[in-house]
Parts: sequence; C-alpha cells; structure tokens
Amino acid sequence: MAIPDHFAGFALDSHHHSHQAQQRKLAGLALAAIGIVYGDIGTSPLYSLKTVFDPAHGLALTPANLLGVVSLIFWGLTVIVSFKYVTLVLRADNRGEGGIMALLALALGAVGERRRLHFALLLVGVFGAALFYGDSVITPAISVLSAVEGLEVATPTLQPYVVPLTIVILVALYAVQSHGTAGIGRWFGPVMLLWFAVLAAMGILNIARSPAILAALNPWHAVRFFVDNRAIGFLALGAVVLAFTGAEALYADMGHFGKKPIRLAWFAVAFPALALNYLGQGGLLLAHPEAIANPFYRQLGSWSVYPLVLLSTVATVIASQATISGTFSMTKEAIALGFLPRMRVVHTSEREIGQIYVPAVNWLQLAAVLLAVVGFGSSDALASAYGIAVTATMLATTLLTFFVIRYRWKMNLALCLGATALFLAIDAGFFSANVLKLLHGGWFPLALGLLLFTLMLTWRRGRQLVFDNLQKHAIPLDAFLESLFLAPPLRVPGTAIFLRGERDGVPHAMLHNLSHNKVLHERIVFLTVRIVEAPRAEEAARVKVAGLGHGCHQVDLSFGFKDEPDIPALLMLCARHGLALDMMQTSFFISRQTVISTPGAGMMPWREHLFVAMQRNARDAADYYRIPSNRVIELGTQVEI
Repeated sequence: MAIPDHFAGFALDSHHHSHQAQQRKLAGLALAAIGIVYGDIGTSPLYSLKTVFDPAHGLALTPANLLGVVSLIFWGLTVIVSFKYVTLVLRADNRGEGGIMALLALALGAVGERRRLHFALLLVGVFGAALFYGDSVITPAISVLSAVEGLEVATPTLQPYVVPLTIVILVALYAVQSHGTAGIGRWFGPVMLLWFAVLAAMGILNIARSPAILAALNPWHAVRFFVDNRAIGFLALGAVVLAFTGAEALYADMGHFGKKPIRLAWFAVAFPALALNYLGQGGLLLAHPEAIANPFYRQLGSWSVYPLVLLSTVATVIASQATISGTFSMTKEAIALGFLPRMRVVHTSEREIGQIYVPAVNWLQLAAVLLAVVGFGSSDALASAYGIAVTATMLATTLLTFFVIRYRWKMNLALCLGATALFLAIDAGFFSANVLKLLHGGWFPLALGLLLFTLMLTWRRGRQLVFDNLQKHAIPLDAFLESLFLAPPLRVPGTAIFLRGERDGVPHAMLHNLSHNKVLHERIVFLTVRIVEAPRAEEAARVKVAGLGHGCHQVDLSFGFKDEPDIPALLMLCARHGLALDMMQTSFFISRQTVISTPGAGMMPWREHLFVAMQRNARDAADYYRIPSNRVIELGTQVEI
C-alpha cells in the first residue's frame, strides 16, 4: 500500500528535525567537553617548551633539537592522546563510565576468582588512583602559576607579586567550591573555545613567519633527536610529557559527556589548536631563540602580554576546576568501593547528579596546592614534580586495560600483547625519564600518592579484619529467628529496620535492643546495602524483598559507585514488592562499632592505629545514607582487630 505524499513528507520532515536535534545535542556536549575535559592538556603550551629547554636540563636550543622536540610533542599527541586514549581506552567503559576506578572494577570483574591476579590488579589500580591525587595537587599549582608568570614578561618589576597573586586566585577558587559550578560552568566551554582559537591563531601566525618548522611533522626528526642527544634526549622526555598531561582526564570524564562528544571535541578543536600552537612556538624559537625565556607570551609581541595573562589565568582556573571536580568524583567512587572512609558529600546542584563538593578533600587539597606553590615558587621548578604522577597513572591504565581487552572482551592474545607492549614501552620510557627527577621535586606528588595509597589499603584491610571478627562471632539469622519466636517477646507498633552486612548473622543492634528493651516491633526489616562494581546498579536489581515469616523481611538495596546512596528513597520502592513503609512509623537501629587495636595477627600496630583513627573520624552510616537523624537509634559494640 502506497503512503500518501503528505504523510511521507511529514515522516521525512520529523526524521530531519530529530537528526538536527541530535546534532545540536552532540555539539552542545562537545562544547561542554572542551571546557571541562581539555582544560588541563589545553593549558600545557604555557610551560611545556619552556621547560624542555630549561638550561638546568642541559639541552641546547639548536634548530635540530627544536625540530626533534616539536616532532616528539606532535607525534606524542597523535599516538598517546589520539590513538591510545581517544580511540582505544575510551572503548573500555564500565556501563558508560570511565576513569581508573571504573577501569579497576572492570579488570577485577574480568579476572574473576584468580586470587593472586586479583590482588596484583588491586594494587596497580589503587596506586594509579592514589597518584591521581598527587597529580591533582600539581595541576592547579603549575597551571595558575604559569599563567600569572606572564606578568614577569610584561615587566620584571612585577616578579615579587607572582606567588602572592597565585595564592589569592587559588584560595578564591577553592573557597567558592561549596557553591557549585552549575552557574559559571556554562561559560567554561565558550571560554576554552576562545582559548583554543587563540592558540591556533598564534600558531598559524608564527608558522607563516617560519614555515621551516613544518619539517617537524616528519617523525624522523624525533628519532634523530634521540640518536644525536642520547642521555640528554632521554632526560628531555621528562619535560616533553608535560604536553600530554590531562590525557587521563578525558577518560575519567567519559561518564559526564559520552565518547562521541569527547572525540569530536578533541579531533575538531583541541588537537588541531594544540598542534598548531606547538609548531608556532617552535617557529618563533627558530627565528628568535632568545624568546625561550617564555615563548608562549612572546608569540604576538609585547602588546599582547596583558590580554594573554588575563585569558591564560581564566583558562587555568577552568583547568584547575576540572581537576578539583575530578578529585571529588574520584573520592566518592573510592568511598563507595570501600577504599576510603565515609565523608560528607554535599550536592551543589538539584539538576546535575555529578555536581558534588567534598569539604574535607577540598581544604586538604588546597593546603597541599599552596604548599606546592610556596615551596617550589615557579612553574619551572614545579614542572620537575609534575610528570612522575601522570606517567605512573598512564602505566597503571595500560596494564589494567590489557586485562579488560583480553579477559573481558576475549580479544586475540597476540593483538592484546602487541598493543599493550607498544603502549607500555612508551609509558615506561616517559616514566623512567621522570624517575630521574625524583630529587628535583618528583618526590612531592609521589609522597602524596604513597600517603593516599597507604590510607586506601589500610582502610580496605581494616574493614576486612572487622568483618572477619564479626563473622567469627556471628549468630545465624534463620536459627536465631526460629528460637526467638518459640517464646516471642512483646511486640510493639511500628517498623524497626536493622542494618546488616551481606554475610552477617544477627545484627548486634538487634541483640542489644532485645537485651535492654525486651521488646520487638510488629514489623522487622533486615536491611543489607550492596555496592556493585558498576557505575549504576541495574533498575531490576536495585531493590529485593524476601519474607522471613513472623512479620520479618530481608531487604537488599543495590547501589553503583556513581549512584546516590539514599536509603529512604530506595525503601519507597519496596511498596512494589508488597512492603509499604511509612517513614514516620519507622525506626532505624544501627550498630556503632568501636574498633580496638590488639596485638597479634592483623596489621602492623601503626596501621591498626591509623585505621582506628580513620574509623573514628568517618562519617556515620545514617548521615552518609541520608537516613533522617530523628529516626535513628544507635547502639554501640566493640570490635577487636
């Protein structure tokens, strides 16, 4: 049967409008990604070339060396960022989410019950995540400092004001975090688009003045650089990697924007602008080697310094904001996966789920950033500290990705080994070059990373010991309920909810309540919260209700590590399973565990004391799971580890 022309036209028209709407949405997300995802890597031209040819590194500024370094940067952006991260690693998504925590959850799930492999991957993933915190301290410090240093180029008399002004900007940035970025966030994309446009324009202008720099597009110059310079060339890799810092961010932010917008933003805007600007800076240095003191600010002449300082400062604040937000997200995921104690998480936007603020992390990070700014004093000195955390995280990502593509995707072993070996060789080269800078500042992010690594593993191990101790003294729930209802205690109106672990027996809070109050509510709910190793729990598995008889029920609630842990909201869904709950008639009984360190098996004494201190300062379960405080009854219990 033929479709009338006017209906056919309507169908085509609606299809056209729907395609246009999709295109607009993709463009909007790509613009937002330019602001959030590429802020870090986008501000690298401020300091990368200047650092490579720092006299302290011993690399002479000759035309051959300049062509070699610019070639290394261009091909690094192509192979490491475009090929490894944008093309390949973005495919390793955990239900749409990215970042090292999501990748770790994928890798652990892929290797299954292989215990030794499981533990080794856990160490690699946690160490990579811990180093992300080290990196997140250096990024705001070096970015803002390098932008403000443009004032020295304008007039050397402003040099004493660079560090104080940087401190003022950073304190202001961290002070406004509690208000959220929803309001100003919409300007991030347009501002960074302007930034990339300026980078590209300056690059084109300087390439036109020195077209000989285009020879750097030939990778042979990168090879010759190593042949000619050998040891010094290898050392230079430690500074070259500064051009790729921020590559991890595009993977970590996949959940916010999706793969397509991130890829579009990179290939259409960020990559061309960065490539042109590095080539342009190289062209400037070919013609004017004396500009090496600060090639970025000398690209257009003295008239442009103040406008560039202003634009650079705004761009670096945006880059820092993306790092700070990333740290908050990473912390929330680490808490959910059991690597950090519960902390206060404030939601700064009613519409955007991902907009969060973690006060403890915010102020601790600011303290560390200010220490870095004051302690190192210049972007040149900070550059020595920068690369080590970034390259170690890149190594961890490469290793974890191998287990995902081999064991989860079942890809050909030879292909998996070949691709992993290529990227491992590149990552290991950059990491080794940065290890040599350990005594020149590289120790700082490494020390921060090791501190976080120790805290995360201590917390996880301590929780395991507490769980083992409770298991040892656990009373099986089925047997207990059977004996309890042979001669039941007095039943009182209302619902009592007792939180219990996945494999726990009778909750201690219930035993204490029976022991002291000698009564039982007419309806009892045993509530188990599960955190699944996925960003979001599947809708069908979020709530499970099982009847245990005598007015008792077992309720299992599942959260992903990106989900909002809101128990009352999920409990409302129990009505679908025949268990309607009225919060005003419900009391939550929670065991508050007091952990005591004892000699013997377990952890080393200092780690046990560290775990006890962390446990005492952790946010309580009721607050974290958003249980109304006026509905909570806490009953204490002591646990030895």
